[in-house]
Amino acid sequence: MARFERGRSGNPGGRPRGLPDRRRELRDLIREHVPALIEQALALARAGDSAAIRLLLDRALPPLKPTTELVQFPAPEAGTLADMGRSILGAIAAGELPPDVGRVLIEALSAQGRLVEITELEQRVRVLEGVHVDET
Repeated sequence: MARFERGRSGNPGGRPRGLPDRRRELRDLIREHVPALIEQALALARAGDSAAIRLLLDRALPPLKPTTELVQFPAPEAGTLADMGRSILGAIAAGELPPDVGRVLIEALSAQGRLVEITELEQRVRVLEGVHVDET
């Protein structure tokens, strides 16, 4: 189901069609100069310019994203989401699970709870609509 009618903008007061993209124009203006600009940045970096060094390194070697090691802790295979949450909190309290990893797991359980709730509400609505349709 489409949110907007075909061919009709969801933001009629927004950017008009055909308006030139300033960013593209600027890129096109400097595109032919890029090799020379890179050479100049390299020369500045070789001369010890820390800003040029940082710029080149940031572009060539982006910062690593933090990762978490795989952890295992005793969790109930069956039970409610609340039981699983208590298990996670217990593992944090016992030092079996780092608090930051526990927080991520609790957030995942919360998201799972919302998904379960939405699924149950959808099922209830279907049942009610079915009952309502049968009565008419």
